[in-house]
Amino acid sequence: MTDQKKEKSQEEIPSQDISKFLESSPPSQWIKVSDSVSHDPRYQQSYKVDLPEIELHCSYESCNGTRFFRPLRHDSYIGLSLKENGYNYLYVTYICSNCQKTKKIFSLVIKLSQTNDGGLYVECYKIGEFPVYGPPIPSRLIKLVGPDREEFLKGRRCENQGLGVGSFIYYRRVVEKQKDRIIGEIVKVSQKIDAPEEKIKILQDAIKETQFSKALDMAKDAMPESLLINGHNPILLLHSALSEGVHALTDEQCLELANSVRVVLGELSERLSQALKDEAELTKALSTLINRSSPSNLFA
Repeated sequence: MTDQKKEKSQEEIPSQDISKFLESSPPSQWIKVSDSVSHDPRYQQSYKVDLPEIELHCSYESCNGTRFFRPLRHDSYIGLSLKENGYNYLYVTYICSNCQKTKKIFSLVIKLSQTNDGGLYVECYKIGEFPVYGPPIPSRLIKLVGPDREEFLKGRRCENQGLGVGSFIYYRRVVEKQKDRIIGEIVKVSQKIDAPEEKIKILQDAIKETQFSKALDMAKDAMPESLLINGHNPILLLHSALSEGVHALTDEQCLELANSVRVVLGELSERLSQALKDEAELTKALSTLINRSSPSNLFA
């Protein structure tokens, strides 16, 4: 390869800070790391790239939000015998600095090369990461799908990789198998807010209905107003989306529907959780005030 071709190939690879590369770059991409490369003082003819703190979502209960992650001590550098002009295969482990529980593991290929003027630069390729790349899945949504958590995560991985048909089929399968659980949560909210008995009975009958499409069709007319999303019935939206025949859709259309199903399910799980939490807080507040105002407490 001529020097001119080398220069061209180097320019074609996008440059990025290593922190942004780890935080937000999807797998299966080469990135030229723009951070400086330095000699590793512990070894002769060895190089390193320091790993910075990064910001990632931590799903641990005490965090449940974006937190700083730090590399574990033995991963505080990329540089144990990095071969020049060769491929280095590494696992890099980060841990949440807040809870000290959640870990993020990256599988990387790192290539250390020389520029035409004798300088050094690094190219990184992300083979994969665990937990998988992509926006975090709300813990309440994972709780809602319950026993089909792994099936749901398979759908999420398909969605991350742009596999529309696969993600749509996995999500539909999860909702079909967990329709009793989902409608059961709606029944709990309906009972807490003293919804009309006829509506609660419709929901209970929908749980008994074995035909998935018919069950959702029944439940859509008994949805409590507090669970509506921007005025729309989430069960009706899910019923409409999941009734589509996958063979009649393109992969792009399936991907769009799969994304919409996941987002609506996530919002429904948040509203279900919030409705039950609000009611629990109200019940506790009433109990506290009633006990404080009881005759036995007035003379305490």
